[in-house]
Amino acid sequence: MTYSRAIYLAISMVLLSSVAMAADHVVGDEKGWTVDFNYTQWAQDKVFRVGDNLVFNYDNTKHNVFKVDGKLFQSCTFPSENEALSTGKDVIQLKTEGRKWYVCGKANHCAARQMKLVINVLEEGAPSPSSSAHSIVSSIFGVIMVATIAIATFF
Repeated sequence: MTYSRAIYLAISMVLLSSVAMAADHVVGDEKGWTVDFNYTQWAQDKVFRVGDNLVFNYDNTKHNVFKVDGKLFQSCTFPSENEALSTGKDVIQLKTEGRKWYVCGKANHCAARQMKLVINVLEEGAPSPSSSAHSIVSSIFGVIMVATIAIATFF
């Protein structure tokens, strides 16, 4: 194997291993989709990307899920009942980037019990907003280390 081919192979392996796979985000983690839970806080440290899934787990006799726009989210109003997701285990694939809003349309759960979620979806493969120069340098260092090991292995 030639020197340039070994470097190409090593760099390719690192890049392929660093490509983010689609993630499943279970809304509310073990609490699920329920009343009196801080979904703003839950979402703040998560990175949502195109291709990821939101998983809403809930008691479908008490709750549902509506995908709404920002105006309906603010006012806690929602479309007709036939547009609700209501299986108790709804999976929504995030297909486009941008802000997404979800509310519960049962009783007064959205307005009075804060059963609402807003997220920002990044394009697939976009770096997270918390990426820093340190993480970029660490990634470059990782590529250099793998390339060095690959070169040493082949010579």
